[in-house]
This record gives sequence, structure tokens and C-alpha cells, in this order.
Amino acid sequence: MKPFRRRRRGTVTATFQLNEAQLLANLASQIIELLEDRNGPRESEPDPLAQLVGMTGPVSPPEDPVLARLLPDAYRDDPQDAAEFRRFTEQTLSAGKVANARVVIDTLREGGLDVGAANVEVELDAGQVMAWLRSLTDIRLALAVRLGIETEEDVERIAESGDDATLAMGDVFDWLGFVQETLVQVA
Repeated sequence: MKPFRRRRRGTVTATFQLNEAQLLANLASQIIELLEDRNGPRESEPDPLAQLVGMTGPVSPPEDPVLARLLPDAYRDDPQDAAEFRRFTEQTLSAGKVANARVVIDTLREGGLDVGAANVEVELDAGQVMAWLRSLTDIRLALAVRLGIETEEDVERIAESGDDATLAMGDVFDWLGFVQETLVQVA
């Protein structure tokens, strides 16, 4: 990857190798799938007023640890308030995360991902930069949960793992941090 840099016309660009762009698109797609699966059947009781204004989201926290991290409880000490808050906000939060991930995929496609070019160049405006930053955060959070990363010691533990799959995912986690850092520096 060639790090993000600012152009004179106010946009931000970066160049990814095809395999890097494919990895990013795949990870963003997984976030979309996970969140859309959560938005399936309603978990809350139908409230006619809430249905009328479109606020009928789930009330139970997600069982999947990744979803629980991406869609945390607002009130950890009060399950009833947390459920009520979740009912009115989770779908909007989830939809925003899905939209951000779609921006990542769309801009990678616009940069040449679908044509199989050796390099994929993305050019982002200010809104797309924010979508990328949010989506990279979501992807890294998801990987951190799956890898059990909560502290710097956990990152070191992953780096010293004897398991090739764990090492590879740790490398992806680190690389995504680099991508995010270069974007933050020019944003």
C-alpha cells in the first residue's frame, strides 16, 4: 500500500495492491453481513407509535461478541433503560455502520477493484474519509474481539502465537492500523 496523501483539490488518495483491496472489501462485506443479519427479525414487542415513526429495533443485546462490541449497551447498570435505548437507536447505528462499510467497498470498486487491476487507487472526499475511518475502526474492533485483543499485552501475545492463522489475522489487524493511521494523518 502506498499511504494516504492529500491532493491539492482537497481529496485524499491511496494506492492498494489488488490483494490488499480485496482483503479490505471482504472485511467490510463481513461487517455488512453481520450487521444486516442482526437487523433481521424484530426482537422487540410491536409498539404502534414506534412502528409509525420507524423506531422498532431490537431490545436484547447481541449474543455475538463482535456485535456486542459494535452495538454496545448504553446503560450497563440498567438493563431496562439499555433495552429501551437500544430499541430506538440500534437500527440507525447499524445502518450507519453498514453505509460506511459500503463506502469502503464502493470506493475500492471505483478505484479498479472489479477490473482486477494490479493496483487499486482510491480517491476520497471529506465525507468518504470519515466513512473509511469509521469502517476501519469497526473492522479492527471486530478483529480485536475475535483475536481476544483488549490490551497491548494481548497484541504481543498474538505476535508470539505459534498458530499461523492467528499470526496472519494479527498481521491483518496491524496492517489495518497502519492504513487507518495514514488516513488520520492526512484527514
